[in-house]
Amino acid sequence: MKRILVIYYTQSGQLKEIADNFVAPFQKQGIPVDFYEIQMETPYSFPWTNESFFGAFPESFLELPQPIKAMPPDIETQEYDLVVLAYQVWYLSPSIPVTSFLKSEQARVLLEGKPVVTLSGTRNMWIKAQEKVRNMLVKKGARIVANIALTDRHYNHISVLTIVHWLFTGKKDKYLGIFPLPGVSQKDITNATQYGELVLNHSQKGEYQQSLQKEIVAQGGVQVKPFLLSAEKKANRLFGIWARAIYQSPRRKFLLKCFHAYLYFAIWILMPIVWLFYWLTYPLFYRKIRRDCKEVAERC
Repeated sequence: MKRILVIYYTQSGQLKEIADNFVAPFQKQGIPVDFYEIQMETPYSFPWTNESFFGAFPESFLELPQPIKAMPPDIETQEYDLVVLAYQVWYLSPSIPVTSFLKSEQARVLLEGKPVVTLSGTRNMWIKAQEKVRNMLVKKGARIVANIALTDRHYNHISVLTIVHWLFTGKKDKYLGIFPLPGVSQKDITNATQYGELVLNHSQKGEYQQSLQKEIVAQGGVQVKPFLLSAEKKANRLFGIWARAIYQSPRRKFLLKCFHAYLYFAIWILMPIVWLFYWLTYPLFYRKIRRDCKEVAERC
């Protein structure tokens, strides 16, 4: 292997740290690693404001690209043997900057015919975003050889509180001094190195075998929680209804406020009810649920 490219977009810096650890084994072997940070013509602020956070919803979910800055010429003309795409998830979709890149002609130049590893750091829902990323990569002629999805492992409603605190203050500290730190744990961030080692081992064999993704899953690089898999499918359908209603509507600001209220209702009132019903019926569908979780985890 001669050279690796890491394409990424991050606001807090967490994803860059994950990517740094992932490629560390390659760098130890003396393999050059280039980093290309996607930059928007109009940057997204961090920390977020309430208006900017919810205002990004329709375009994010509907995968509508926005103008990005041109990539550096030295990146565009370089030949790479492996590409790592590190992305955030916004509203069950890849972030607008990543979508904007993947739908650009720049992406085809870098990705066509290349093996790609997808790497995400999210709160807990990443499956639908990965499906959308996969579709865009395939359209650009890329071949996904591995997927690593690192998440906040805390209970769903605890992670809601901590991530909201982080997003709107920019402070990655313990909310109220009692809640756990937000985001992917430092242990998991550091352990991203082990997934880089797995990919490196396969690359040295001259091919990326199907067993690679199973090895990543076995080491905890992808975890699929049954309830969240079900909830994400339902949320994706509902988000589609909201996004299409809001986008280009003359009542956009009002509808975004309605969506804001709906989201809080869904998280704090509706989801606990759905959670209870789900686990009451879980024994009836146990085999199918476990099979679905396994298939999702082992699919790049």
